[in-house]
Amino acid sequence: MIEFEHKLPALSIGEGNGTYNNYESGFPGIFTTKNPRLGLFLHQLRNVVADDRRLVFVDGKILSCQNNWIRDCVHEMKGFKHWEYNIGSFLNFIIETQREDGQFFELIKQYDDYHWKFVHEESRVIYEEDNVALVRLELEADVEYLVVEGATNYYKVFGDNAWLSKVLPKLEKSIEYMTSDKDRWDAEHGLVKRPFTIDTWDFKYGYSGEDRRIDPDTPMSIMHGDNSGVYQAMLQLAWMNRKLEREEKALYWEEKAQKLRENMFRYLWNGSFFIHQLHLGHPGADDLESVRLSLSNSYDMNRGVTDLEQSRSIIAEYIRRKDTTEFFAEWFSIDPPYENFNGYSKGSYVNGAISPFTAGELAKAAFCNGYEEYAWGILTRFMELVERDGTTYFLYDTDSKPQPQGGPSAWGSAALISAIDEGLAGIVDADVCYRTIDFSPRFVVTDYTELRYTTGYEVTNTMVDVRFIIKDNGMRYDIISPAETVRAHILLPKGKQCTKLLVNGQEQPFESVMVAESNYVDVTVSADKKVSFEIIF
Repeated sequence: MIEFEHKLPALSIGEGNGTYNNYESGFPGIFTTKNPRLGLFLHQLRNVVADDRRLVFVDGKILSCQNNWIRDCVHEMKGFKHWEYNIGSFLNFIIETQREDGQFFELIKQYDDYHWKFVHEESRVIYEEDNVALVRLELEADVEYLVVEGATNYYKVFGDNAWLSKVLPKLEKSIEYMTSDKDRWDAEHGLVKRPFTIDTWDFKYGYSGEDRRIDPDTPMSIMHGDNSGVYQAMLQLAWMNRKLEREEKALYWEEKAQKLRENMFRYLWNGSFFIHQLHLGHPGADDLESVRLSLSNSYDMNRGVTDLEQSRSIIAEYIRRKDTTEFFAEWFSIDPPYENFNGYSKGSYVNGAISPFTAGELAKAAFCNGYEEYAWGILTRFMELVERDGTTYFLYDTDSKPQPQGGPSAWGSAALISAIDEGLAGIVDADVCYRTIDFSPRFVVTDYTELRYTTGYEVTNTMVDVRFIIKDNGMRYDIISPAETVRAHILLPKGKQCTKLLVNGQEQPFESVMVAESNYVDVTVSADKKVSFEIIF
């Protein structure tokens, strides 16, 4: 039997392995017997996300926001869902104020921050008493699917079927709007469209930054990330319908998702990755769109739109460009950049700057698609930036100098937290409140030999507590959690084979599964608070 050797947390096992006041401790957090480096990295990422929290006062309500844009809030939810106590007030406000046509507003700004002037009258609501405006930037095509993503995460935290029954029709209405409205849907290609922007960004080529409208003469394009987001939303709607035993509606959304995916690959896939923009009746800015790698490729993989072969093709393209770029990292906002996009030169802002959100999404995808060592390399390289700067930034210059302006650093920090939590630790809430866990730990790619990893939802007192140890003859994972079912998919060290699997001390049949060249042990077990996996080499 493989025994754990140390109690964790500890301050000093041999040389100092922990911090004096347990800065590593949190959801998610890690204690190790080697050093607190990864734990301190997670601590700093949590701090950056938490620092983006603020309150918005509107219409007699107090809304807790992670930045006052629903987009940023949902992206940052990948981190703060684990510790925030007021997760849903802003999300619920956005759902409650849904427009009659099905679209959502997205941001709340003080009146003299003139975003409300950037759009048509129907895309804004002025709250005079609060001196704020509720606005939908018309050119945005990501709001509806992000609200669905946010609602999915909220539901997973609480498992509240009464709430889900209330909001699900509004969520479905929003995706019906995205796939039918003349300003959002290109019927010829069967894909979501937007004005010509850089990936998911909110300014259009050749127009003033104060014009965020869609007019009859606005040049339109099809961007892959909008479509992978809607694809994911459709599958999430199917999943939520099944939670309410609405099988017919679940099948409806799955069928729509499959058609959307087919059209994505028919029109947007270049054989290696998704092209940046498919322009509709206009020439764009140059002739490089078919080779332009934009940040949403990293998101596409984690939204489930690509299979293993396609995901590995995208990751291989990032690795190829890593080996050939003059930039310090391959976590491009877009590559190659435009010569100039509305005043932004090459490498400036999202016209080629290096982004931590790309890094986080790429690392998570790499962990899940047989590039585990590359994924760990991304995290360790980013750790070095945080150790150098003491924090994370929204974007980085091509030489690694921070670009703090232009957006929330918490967006990238949350993506990196998710890469560690769902990629490296491999803990995915496959139901609600972690009642079913997809457990795919990959700690063997690090140099840690014994550790304790914690995650969960603090607001519902839900904890997943994992212990890991590896020795010459085998390795062991113990999980204490609320899970009733654990679907394990455990990475083996390179060159090792599993000769015997013990589950709670009893020998258990298992399946050896190869993900490219990575060897995993697969088994599904019933769990009752604690389950132990011992893998004998």
